Amino acid sequence: MKQFIGFLRKEFLHIFRDPRTMIIIFGIPVVQLMLFGKVISTDIQNAKIAILDQSHDNITRKITSKLLSSGYFVLGEELLPGEDVESVFRQGKVKMVVTFGPEFEYNLERDGKADVQLLADASDPNTARILTNYASGIISDYVKKEKLQNIQLPDQINVEVRMLYNEGLKSVYMFVPGIMAMILMLISSMMTSISISKEKELGTMEVLLASPLKPIQIVLGKVTPYLLLSFINALTIILLGVFVFGVPIKGSFFLLMGESFLFILMALSLGILISTVAPNQMVAMFISLLGLMLPTILLSGFIFPIQNMPLPLRIVSNILPPRWFIVIIRNIMLKGTGIMYIWKETMVLIFMSFTFIALSIKNFKIRLE
Repeated sequence: MKQFIGFLRKEFLHIFRDPRTMIIIFGIPVVQLMLFGKVISTDIQNAKIAILDQSHDNITRKITSKLLSSGYFVLGEELLPGEDVESVFRQGKVKMVVTFGPEFEYNLERDGKADVQLLADASDPNTARILTNYASGIISDYVKKEKLQNIQLPDQINVEVRMLYNEGLKSVYMFVPGIMAMILMLISSMMTSISISKEKELGTMEVLLASPLKPIQIVLGKVTPYLLLSFINALTIILLGVFVFGVPIKGSFFLLMGESFLFILMALSLGILISTVAPNQMVAMFISLLGLMLPTILLSGFIFPIQNMPLPLRIVSNILPPRWFIVIIRNIMLKGTGIMYIWKETMVLIFMSFTFIALSIKNFKIRLE
């Protein structure tokens, strides 16, 4: 036991003495969270639009003012009847053109309907869809609340929509849990994957294997320091998500930290497994970054819904640990659920952790040739 504690102390000192390691562990995750949280967003703000008003009456001016004061749109250009709308799109000046038909107010008061056309640049289909949805919602809200009091319309079906768990439809609620899973997965696995590879490159691996330490002690000695430091890292990410981005924690904070601890343990175990098969640090880092980052982004449900993927990709996603952790963290933070709703995902992470640790120990037993 004394030998193991001495080995553990040596690993801690080795980490703290290397400023590059400290920057990777604590600096990069904070920068990544701030960068991704601010840059990756499906929210629309200050999108340039053009207005083609063929009526110029009181209502069209008020609707235009409501669109521009919403914070979603800014006036990029005001068009005149007969101007070429496509040329405006080709020049990239605006993302959408709002066209009001002639005699807008008169038709609205007489017939209860008037013509509004929304033309969007669908070269970016997601942005075009969001822009038109926002604009149509603002226009409909104005007409219903402020103008229909004195207008008799035919019977119609009223649809009430309510968004649970994210009423403001803030994209940061979706991205912060995914970013947290990606950062913990990459940083934890990368740091441990290069640790043993570095020992092999420096020629000290044989010394460790020839020492009285057992393979399981070497594995635990390599994992434990990064486990504690990554746990502090996870706490920092959660606090940034809450106080900087406003993502709530509706469920148990202790359950959230416990699940984060389990995910970190799994990621570190995977990193150890990678390091036992990689011949050098460069290969280990290559596997950790490219082999884990792209699948985490594309196949874990971080950005793209898994149910929309082809069947082979849905099957592959089942072996990706971030897929299960993202489900867990979204349930705890956004839905406020307890362990009874996430026990299956938790068991998957536990199984993966034990599997990676067992494979790492097995590979250690045959490293000395």
